[in-house]
Amino acid sequence: MKGADGWDPRRRPLGELRAQLAAPLSPSVEGRWLRLLREDARRGARDLVAQLERRRADRRAEARRLARLFAHRQALFASGIRHVAGVDEVGVGPMAGPLVAAAVVLPARVRLPGLNDSKRLRAEQREVLDAAIRAQAVALCIAELEPAEVDRLNVFRAGLEAMRRAVAGLGTPPDHVMVDARTIPAIDVPQTSLVGGDARDGSIAAASIVAKVYRDARMRELDARHPGYGFARHKGYCTREHLRALERLGPSPVHRASFSPVAQLSLL
Repeated sequence: MKGADGWDPRRRPLGELRAQLAAPLSPSVEGRWLRLLREDARRGARDLVAQLERRRADRRAEARRLARLFAHRQALFASGIRHVAGVDEVGVGPMAGPLVAAAVVLPARVRLPGLNDSKRLRAEQREVLDAAIRAQAVALCIAELEPAEVDRLNVFRAGLEAMRRAVAGLGTPPDHVMVDARTIPAIDVPQTSLVGGDARDGSIAAASIVAKVYRDARMRELDARHPGYGFARHKGYCTREHLRALERLGPSPVHRASFSPVAQLSLL
């Protein structure tokens, strides 16, 4: 038995097959390989079959996980809703840099393997997903509040305002908003608030990734403009490195004056 193209893995060296299996195969090619390798009497072929079956099982488990992430949205679609926006903010806790919120409207069919809460992903994974989200999004908006505005509003209200602006700036107005653990004021759109929403809802997870990638890039820019604080590494959070730099250099123009210990140094 050979494949449709006449290629038969049973006649190839196992080392060559292992090397080819290091790269992803399409589901159709993978299925054909499984059928052929199950007929291969070599011991190493059984290992390859097990490897392919694990890969298939992992892919199916990932598909089920992603389906659960979008279950809330599917229920909204079933009720007649067309455009669902996920909203999340990042940068609430740092002593420096902007507070950023993103709103993302994804199409009914998306391909975002690995989508998850941005905090559970490595930086490289976030970058890949950010590009995929931007490429597929029906609408996307990022709102950024500078440190002075965070100080003026207080950080809780600033987070709500950033999310409000992100929703208001969407080119395609949403029919429903999914938001992480908050209710956004002053938007005339039904909302669903989910505690831990960035880990429970795909639309919110997408917004968390876009906001995080954007803010990290902004902190790298601020690191170049205000060297010595280490913004590119700690992203403005209250790390030992950041505290030592703050004591040595004093507050920069992008520090939040209302945040301790920035406020304490400002009084000296």
